[in-house]
Amino acid sequence: ASSAWYCTHTVRAQPVWRVGGAAAGTLRSAGNQVARHGRVGGQRGHVFYRSRMGFFMSKSMDESLKKQQEFMAANSALQLERQMLMQNEMRQRQIAMQIAWSREAIKYFGTFFGLTTVGLTIGAMKKKSPRYLAPLVPLTFILAYQYDLAYGTLMIRMKDEAENIIDSEPTLLGMPKGVPTFETIEKARRARTTFFIQK
Repeated sequence: ASSAWYCTHTVRAQPVWRVGGAAAGTLRSAGNQVARHGRVGGQRGHVFYRSRMGFFMSKSMDESLKKQQEFMAANSALQLERQMLMQNEMRQRQIAMQIAWSREAIKYFGTFFGLTTVGLTIGAMKKKSPRYLAPLVPLTFILAYQYDLAYGTLMIRMKDEAENIIDSEPTLLGMPKGVPTFETIEKARRARTTFFIQK
């Protein structure tokens, strides 16, 4: 019978050893010798040994990995919050520039409207014909729109209407053929690559 010793399993850091073709038993000294030198009685054995220290190290590594995962999740949430705040800041600046542009434009258009009104009124009085005042009708609507956009509640009404569309008419917001996916983009890329290769 062979005299090689093999560790088959571990029970609380006490390896159970089997002798090929011989009796089995728990040998603490032999296990330590094999763990140190990898051989008993001159024969080399393959030892699979897990100590209590290894168990505690594994537990500590699991806790460290869990903490690292929690930190990464919190960091990702923080990065996402920062991106959302940055996008909101950019949106506010764009809207502010649009309102500022409307307020500057209405100054020039108001001046033009005033001069045009005076000129057309004088012409209508001289010619004694009210038809000269007809161009003031569309100009008045344009002036009212510009004033409502610059100083009125047009932006608030637009926001309320946009919220109403999102809540009651979500089908109007869908993209043609839905949102692009990785498969569709990859398919288009491969088709384009094949097209250029054929050319």
